[in-house]
Amino acid sequence: MPFFGKEEEPQVVDVHDQPLRCVVCQHNTFYRRQALLPGRLASIFNAEWAAPTCDCVVCSQCGYVHWFFPMKE
Repeated sequence: MPFFGKEEEPQVVDVHDQPLRCVVCQHNTFYRRQALLPGRLASIFNAEWAAPTCDCVVCSQCGYVHWFFPMKE
């Protein structure tokens, strides 16, 4: 299935060694994405490229986006 112009298969995602289920529809396969988290300062100086990122998984059934901030080891 195409998703934002990419041909890929949804996959099962584990969070802290537990299978993730969508909080909306309880489906269990997702598309993986990364998103920028630009702040006001980055926008003012046109430096969104330096903004931190977070991991997102998008439910392959209902499209709900689950956001995960990077975990520090």
